[in-house]
Amino acid sequence: MTTNADVDHEVVLQVTGLSKSFGGVDALKDVALALHRGEVRGVIGPNGAGKTSLVNVISGRARPSSGSIRLGGREVGGLAACRLNRLGLARSYQQANIFAGETVRENLVRARAFAGRRAVDAGALIRTADLGSNMTTRAGALPYGQQKLLGLIMTLSTGPSVVLMDEPAAGLAPSERSRIDDLVRQSTERGCAVVIVEHDMDLIRRLCPEVLVLDSGTVIATGATDEVLSRPDVLAAYLGSTSSEDVDEVDDENDNQKGDSDG
Repeated sequence: MTTNADVDHEVVLQVTGLSKSFGGVDALKDVALALHRGEVRGVIGPNGAGKTSLVNVISGRARPSSGSIRLGGREVGGLAACRLNRLGLARSYQQANIFAGETVRENLVRARAFAGRRAVDAGALIRTADLGSNMTTRAGALPYGQQKLLGLIMTLSTGPSVVLMDEPAAGLAPSERSRIDDLVRQSTERGCAVVIVEHDMDLIRRLCPEVLVLDSGTVIATGATDEVLSRPDVLAAYLGSTSSEDVDEVDDENDNQKGDSDG
């Protein structure tokens, strides 16, 4: 998977001083993030830490209260999601985001039509998700894991320069989660930068050389993944203890409690 040495020097996404308040409650406070071309960055934290709020604000689903979001050097904070998509910033969702009544092929055609000239060949992505034999199947009739993978492929096939993945492994069977690894690799190989918000620490360790930790909307740690995940303050915030032995166990428990809408 992508290492720091593999990452292009070009900064494609620069977030500085980003804050978001809802009715006087601070969901994000002075968040900073710099993402380079081809880089994979993890974003973790306990439920309610502001992870999904961060994705929503960067992707244009919510307006920032203050701060700057620069995409390829251009200020884009406050632009609508459709404008950002056209500029090359895309996101995937915790739930399957598909046209359930259309076939798999029609879903992909719609994604390509939306992307226009940015669209990339989805053939390898389709093979990775093992959807090739289901192209004429109504998307809503697929098993949930394949619906989720289809939604992710639709996002990636639009050819984004930056993609924000909000819990891509949620709802996937263990045998399907490794497909996320391959989809991310294929994206970074063409220079796409990836932000992954996840509770699955095995996936974070595999895919993300660096990680950012949020707690109550504030960045409490950022840096090399293994180092950050061993810090007592991170363990205390994320697990309520300073023992790293329970990380995977607690994250498995979080995965089973997917009723929470904002991580």
